[in-house]
Amino acid sequence: MAFETIEQLAKPAESKMVLLVMDGLGGLPLRPGDLTELEKANTPNLDRLAKEGICGLHQPIAAGITPGSGPAHLALFGYDPVRYTVGRGVLAALGIGFALQDGDVAARGNFCTVDNNGIVIDRRAGRIPTEKNRELCQKLLQIALPGVELFIEPVKDYRFLLVLRGQNLSGELADTDPQVTGLKPLPPVAASARSEQTAFLVERFIEKAGEILADESPANMVLMRGFSQKPDWPLFPVTFGLKAAAIAAYPMYRGVSRLVGMDILETGSTLEDKLQTLKNHWAGHDFFFFHVKETDSAGEDGDFNRKVSVIEQVDRIIPEIMSLKPDVIAVTGDHSTPALLKSHSWHPVPVLLHSYYCRSDKVAEFGERSCVNGALGPRLRTTELIPLMMANANRLVKFGA
Repeated sequence: MAFETIEQLAKPAESKMVLLVMDGLGGLPLRPGDLTELEKANTPNLDRLAKEGICGLHQPIAAGITPGSGPAHLALFGYDPVRYTVGRGVLAALGIGFALQDGDVAARGNFCTVDNNGIVIDRRAGRIPTEKNRELCQKLLQIALPGVELFIEPVKDYRFLLVLRGQNLSGELADTDPQVTGLKPLPPVAASARSEQTAFLVERFIEKAGEILADESPANMVLMRGFSQKPDWPLFPVTFGLKAAAIAAYPMYRGVSRLVGMDILETGSTLEDKLQTLKNHWAGHDFFFFHVKETDSAGEDGDFNRKVSVIEQVDRIIPEIMSLKPDVIAVTGDHSTPALLKSHSWHPVPVLLHSYYCRSDKVAEFGERSCVNGALGPRLRTTELIPLMMANANRLVKFGA
């Protein structure tokens, strides 16, 4: 539905909503006939919400399309991810509070490990600690490029931010991250004539970074992703008439929340920290995006049991969230990250919606195979979730006479 229509239908109310996102929640069994991570987990509290609420599977982009974290979260926030596209660079910049200016080109970098032949053998450099990241960023600051100002900032773990500031720059560049090991980093190919100069500058940066990092271990090279410039979009609080807040520790998710206009609440990285942040700010907002990253990290590491454990940890805080008496809670993921694949996947994502007004279906357990039979359907469009939450919170008026 068009944002203009939603904005016309949104009405004020006292109701409170929580969107709890376990990043990469969807999974697969390790062997045919076994259980997925979510099905394996002991989740009595989520199962109760599923039994009392309404369930289904949602599709972030389209059938067969594997979503990145940025597009998947935009879809969760109601933005058509095909129409509203932005690179990870902008999200990384906003996530750490970097003051992007009009015309800046931002990119997210990974410190990585390459062998003597320049082949990528670890895309995340062993997940180096943030302290080491800061040290390496300081070394990269000695790089100078003609005609532009260069900013390099640590983000978290192995991730860093690159910003180019100057005249006639363009973010229309291909990623240099091959997304798999066993290949050399890709060149930053220009997608248009106006981005050729930017591609040249990025290529020079990567070359000089490789020289500076050559003797480092394990982070001896960089991979660049998500070249982009800040867009001008409709804001979530205006469109949906909500005082919205984001509770997220990872910079990328803080960035996408800030991009759409949510208040970014300062919080620690543990579930207990985030729960306390929710309690502390409960009176001041009516919509909360509560983000859990660790499910996705475990999936990407291929650690099935760790992902199960994180899901069980989330289940244990559900009673405390419900003690706040949210009028609507939706629990889901932004995409699937099966430990079997060690990566994001195209599989639809389990979702439950719990409210006083929802029509309960026959789903009694929160899992992939049970949710496929839920009343929300096997392929709910992810962009429809926020309007459904709004309706169940009695925040939408009738359309038409």
